Amino acid sequence: MSHRIVILGAGTGGTMMANRLRRAHPRDQVEIVVVDRDDDHVYQPGLLFVPFGLARAREITRPRAAQLHDGIELLRSEIDQVDLSSSTVHLADGPPVEYDTLLVATGAELAPDETEGLTGPGWGERVFTFYDLAGAQGLEAALAQFRGGRLVVNLVDMPIKCPVAPLEFAFLADWYLHDRGIRDDVELTFVTPLDAAFTKPIASQRLSRLLEEKGIELVTEFAAGEVDGPGGRLVSYDEREVGFDLLVTVPLHGGAAYVGRSEGLGDELGFVQTDPHTLQSSAAPNVFAIGDAANLPTSKAGSVTHFEADVLTENVGRFLRGRPLEGSFDGHANCFVETGFKKALLIDFNYDTEPLPGRFPGPAGPLPLLAESRMNHMGKLMFQWFYWHVLLPGRDIPGISTQMSMSGKSRPAAPIQEA
Repeated sequence: MSHRIVILGAGTGGTMMANRLRRAHPRDQVEIVVVDRDDDHVYQPGLLFVPFGLARAREITRPRAAQLHDGIELLRSEIDQVDLSSSTVHLADGPPVEYDTLLVATGAELAPDETEGLTGPGWGERVFTFYDLAGAQGLEAALAQFRGGRLVVNLVDMPIKCPVAPLEFAFLADWYLHDRGIRDDVELTFVTPLDAAFTKPIASQRLSRLLEEKGIELVTEFAAGEVDGPGGRLVSYDEREVGFDLLVTVPLHGGAAYVGRSEGLGDELGFVQTDPHTLQSSAAPNVFAIGDAANLPTSKAGSVTHFEADVLTENVGRFLRGRPLEGSFDGHANCFVETGFKKALLIDFNYDTEPLPGRFPGPAGPLPLLAESRMNHMGKLMFQWFYWHVLLPGRDIPGISTQMSMSGKSRPAAPIQEA
């Protein structure tokens, strides 16, 4: 009798895990079923480039089914809820699907309606997000017509997918406006609920300096409570205001809606309650979570999902064999940060260690950490190829460890200087 593994979500985490598990377990012993509501797999890091005309929808979108290995069944349906007591997934369209092991990989969803006025008058006209494909395409047209005024980039609150992306957008906007010859006509402002540019102190210091060097105003501790599209006002809960002619927002995020309808599965934000080291859910021993769907204290980023997949593949195998799980996931995250003008930073960190200066992946590595370089920019561009041809098929990037290494890193004794 075969063991059925059901994976909810055919995005980055769900696809990687389905392919890794298919390679690891014989078909006659393990059945793998993946559920998703559509067949459009979007390379989400590419959304950042769409508003600036650097990527097109057809270049960053592929069929989900084509990314899955043979021997994996893909069901197309919305998910209604998960019944943990009977190990059953109820679908909006189709019969219930029973599972022996469940992997939740449905990511995070945008919740713009949770902010007063955000999707009201002005939405799609002078208020946009680049965090979905339609929004990124609309923003491309708006930026092309933008001639001057105040351009505000705002993240409403954490957690969000790819926490560095709002900063990347501000840096690329600076480059884009320079390239069009209208930078002097634009007041560029970055508005955040954080008390600094980023969540990690050393990286925040470097990123704050970059904002200052580029003439991007930084507004901190701004908890956006209302958007007045027609009046061009972003209003905080403490009644501070930031005016705008064009607002680029990163809305509130939450887990998939079905998680909230599934008793015991998620937290108050709809993210799956997950052990930070084994990736097993606290909801039930036969439930695991990966990627943005999990409530882990690490970045919701594709690199994190990649590192999680290695640990989770091992732990699912251990679970099937009745063996103790390994608590080896350390929160490893690795992100290129586009800074414009064909340069980028690289940050590498985990639960316990913040981004540090140095070289990656070791002392003789070609990529500088926390310093702008063209090599980092090339790494960012090359990652798309690795995504489709290495990560999604379930392979590892040679020389890049699942656990974060301190090799090549150093703790600065004084304020960081430009490398």
